[in-house]
Amino acid sequence: MASYKTPLRDMHFVYSELFDAEAIQALPGCEEVTPDLVDAILQEAGKFCEERLLPLNRSGDEEGCHFENGKVTTPAGLKEAYHDFNEMGWGALAADPEYGGQGLPNSVSMMVEEIMCSTNFAFGLYPGLTHGAYNALVARASDELKQTYLPNMVSGKWSGSMCLTEPQCGTDLGMIRTKAVPQEDGSYHITGSKMFITAGEHDLTENIIHLVLARTPDAPNGIKGISLFLVPKIQVNPDGLLGAPNGVSCGSIEHKMGINASATCVINLDDAKGFLVGELNKGMEAMFIMMNTERLAVGIQGLGIGEASYQGAVAYARERLQGRALTGPKSPEKPADSLLVHPDVRRMLLTQRAYVEGNRALAGWVATEMDHAHRNPDPSRRQEAKDFVALMTPVVKAFMTDTGSEVANLGMQVFGGHGYIREHGMEQYVRDARIAQIYEGTNGIQAMDLVGRKLPAHMGRYLRRFFHPVRDYLESKEHDFSMHAYLMPLAKAFGRLQKATAVIAQKGMANPDEAGAAAAEYLRLFALVALGYLWMRMADIGKQKRDEDNLFYQAKVDTARFYFERILPQSSALFANIMAGSKGMMKFNDEAF
Repeated sequence: MASYKTPLRDMHFVYSELFDAEAIQALPGCEEVTPDLVDAILQEAGKFCEERLLPLNRSGDEEGCHFENGKVTTPAGLKEAYHDFNEMGWGALAADPEYGGQGLPNSVSMMVEEIMCSTNFAFGLYPGLTHGAYNALVARASDELKQTYLPNMVSGKWSGSMCLTEPQCGTDLGMIRTKAVPQEDGSYHITGSKMFITAGEHDLTENIIHLVLARTPDAPNGIKGISLFLVPKIQVNPDGLLGAPNGVSCGSIEHKMGINASATCVINLDDAKGFLVGELNKGMEAMFIMMNTERLAVGIQGLGIGEASYQGAVAYARERLQGRALTGPKSPEKPADSLLVHPDVRRMLLTQRAYVEGNRALAGWVATEMDHAHRNPDPSRRQEAKDFVALMTPVVKAFMTDTGSEVANLGMQVFGGHGYIREHGMEQYVRDARIAQIYEGTNGIQAMDLVGRKLPAHMGRYLRRFFHPVRDYLESKEHDFSMHAYLMPLAKAFGRLQKATAVIAQKGMANPDEAGAAAAEYLRLFALVALGYLWMRMADIGKQKRDEDNLFYQAKVDTARFYFERILPQSSALFANIMAGSKGMMKFNDEAF
C-alpha cells in the first residue's frame, strides 16, 4: 500500500516564509487567520486525509463506480468518508460565512486541496466540482437562487457538476445543441445530452446541482448564443425541501484509465426544469468562473499526485538494496547499497522534488494573489491581482499537470518492475495523473489561451504582473555575489522569454499559425522561468536561515542548484523550438499523415 505524510514543513515555508502571511492576515475577514491557526488546520486536514482517504485510494480504484438502472453507486467506504469530510467542514473552508462557510483564504484552502489530491485524487473531484459550481453561482446567480441552493452545497448536503461537453463538441462549445425553452413562470425546460460529466450522478449526496450550458430557440449561433442554467437533479420546493425528480437521468458511466472512484457520466436532460444563471446569451462568461476555478484545481491535482509519487519513490529508494555505488561500497556490511547511491536514481528523485516544491511555490503565489483579488480594499491592488491570476491560470493548469504526470512516471521508474504492479500504488498515480492533462481544457488549449488571449489582453497589461516582479528581483540581487550562480542563468532564461514573447506577438498578428505552433513550448518556457524565479527566492531564504534548521534549508539551496543546473537549461531548447516558427509544421502535406 502507498504511504504518505502531509508535507507540513514545506507548506509552512511557502505560506509563512516565501510569501507574506501577515499580509494575508491583514486582509478583511482574515484577521484571525494566524500562521499558527493555518498550521493547525493543515495538521488536522492531513490527519483526516491520511487516515480516512488514503486507505480508500487503491480499493476505490480497483472497485470503481457501479452503474445500474440509471443509478451510480460509489466504491465501498466513499459515502461514509464523504459524510465525515463535510461534517468536519473541510468542504466549506473557503466559502462565504453567509452560506455556512468558514471564510478562510484561498491560500489555505488550496493547501488542503493538495493534501486531498495526494491521498485520494478521485474522491477530491466530488467536493472540487461543488466548490467550482458554488463560485459561479456566487458571482452570477440571483439572490433567490443563492439562498435556495448555496447553503446546502456549502454544507455538502448537495453537490455540484459542470455540464458542458456533448458528443459532437468538446472544446468547441459553440456547437452545443442542448435546448432551453422559456416557460411562463420564468424557468426553462432543458433538453439535450451531455457527456464526460464528472460527478454527474452518484450516491454521496441527496441532490446534485448541475450547471448546464444550453441555447434558447432564438439564440444567435455559436458561443454568443450560449446561456447557463442551474438544473437540479431533484426539484426544490419553495420551502427549500426536496420535491419531485427533475428530468435528469444518467445514461451510462465511462470505463476509464484512472480515477475510477470518480463517476464520469452521460447525463440526459428531458424537459428538465432549469433556471437562468446570469444574463441570457452570456453563459460562457458565467461558466468561465467555474471553469477557471477547476483549471486551478486541476493544477493542484498534478501537484498532489506528484508529492505522493515522490514520497513513495524516496521511501523505496532508501530501503531497496541494489548494486554498489560507482565510487565503491557505501554499506559494505550489507549485500548491496541502497538505490540512493546511484546517480540516475538521484536524478529522478531530485527532478521530482524540484518540480513538486517549485509547483507548490507557484500554487502559493497564485493563491495569495487570489486572496488579494477577492479581499484587498485597494481597487488597484485587486485589479493587479486579478490580472496575475488570469495570466497564470493556464500556466498552472498545463505545467503543473504536465509535470505531475512526469513526476508520477519518474516515481514508477524508481521502483523498476515493482512500480509496474499494483502492490505499491505507483502505477495508479501514473494512470490517475494522466487525465489532468486532458480535462478542463487540454493543455494545448491552455497554451493557446496563454498566447492568444492573455498575452495581448489590454495591450500586454497582464504580462507586466509577472515580468515586473521578476525583473525587479533580479535587479535587487545584482550586487549579491552569493546569488550569482542563480542570477545569471535566470536572467538569461528571462531574456529568452521576453524575446519569445515579442516574436510571438509580432509574427502572430500576421499569421496566427505562428502563435499556435509556438504555444506549447512558450507556456513551458514561461513556467520554467516562473519556477526559476521562485527557486532563486527559496534558495535566498535557505542561505539566510540554514543555521536555524540546516537539513531543511540546505535542502532548499541544494534543490535550487539542481533546478538551475538540470531543469532550467531546457529554456534554451524551448526558445529554439519557438524561433523555428510554424513553416515546417504547417507545410507538411495533409495527405501524408
